[in-house]
Amino acid sequence: MGALNVDTASKMARIALGHVRQEYPHKLDHVLLGDDDALPPRVLHPLFYGSFDWHSCVHGWWTLLTLRRLFPDMPEAPAIAALACESFTADKVGAELAYLSRSHSRGFERPYGWGWLLYLHLEATRHDQMCGDALEPLARAFAQRLRDYLQVLTYPIRVGTHFNTAFALVLSLEWAERFDAELADLICNRALHWFGADRDCQAWEPGGDEFLSPALIEALCMARTRPAEFAAWFGHFLPGVGQRQPATLFEPAIVSDRSDGKIAHLDGLNLSRAWCWRSLAPLLPEEERTIGESTADAHLGAALPHIAGDYMGEHWLASFALLAMLSARD
Repeated sequence: MGALNVDTASKMARIALGHVRQEYPHKLDHVLLGDDDALPPRVLHPLFYGSFDWHSCVHGWWTLLTLRRLFPDMPEAPAIAALACESFTADKVGAELAYLSRSHSRGFERPYGWGWLLYLHLEATRHDQMCGDALEPLARAFAQRLRDYLQVLTYPIRVGTHFNTAFALVLSLEWAERFDAELADLICNRALHWFGADRDCQAWEPGGDEFLSPALIEALCMARTRPAEFAAWFGHFLPGVGQRQPATLFEPAIVSDRSDGKIAHLDGLNLSRAWCWRSLAPLLPEEERTIGESTADAHLGAALPHIAGDYMGEHWLASFALLAMLSARD
């Protein structure tokens, strides 16, 4: 279920093309120090001003570039290339860098937007050098922020929303393994420090506005950062998978109102659980692998029909659907 093909890719591309340059409605992550700081999104963030918020615009662009690479002949590919050429310029990246130098921007988009920006840069380097080269200074700046943050973060943040530590580590690790070996080592070491002794996860989820599974994203983080130790660790962390326990991890969340931005997060939870289960299943014993695969299919099937329709989900859900679909290709 949920195979990525050219028709699905075209649908996702059209969705993302429709919002990465849509400025309003918009939710800013912005600290005002005076009247002069009350500026529109396109002035504050000339590159990432669409898609309702900065981080959604970043991963909307990741969606577009990924689809263009995988399906270079789809009808939307030329429009993606043209828009990328227009958007990823030194001036616009420079303005995004300048924003980070503001005195109250230390926590801007931490850590969710940081991980997605690094993931976007990694994808951009798989295309013509213009996109990757233009974004590299911004990626390096966020990588340094992540390095500094990991050295002062005493406790991991386990909520199933933007502040989740494990999710940012998963995305950032792929970038760091190519561009910053020291950061990659730090990510792996911090993951082991924070999660290595976790046992018998109760999985008190989902929360009413979560789009990540705290349990499954932690498991995926350990699978990516400590692959040699993962099987033994997972057996202690979720020992009841063979009996489909904790039951909540195997049941898609119910989304009661997709016009409510927070409740619409639960469609994202179903998609991100599908991504996690599809990624974890090949690492599990045969019986548990089958359970993981069927659970992923159930979650993807529950959410995939709803990636468009209401802007509260439409501005971001395709990215998480794509994560889940790509995990089946690994």
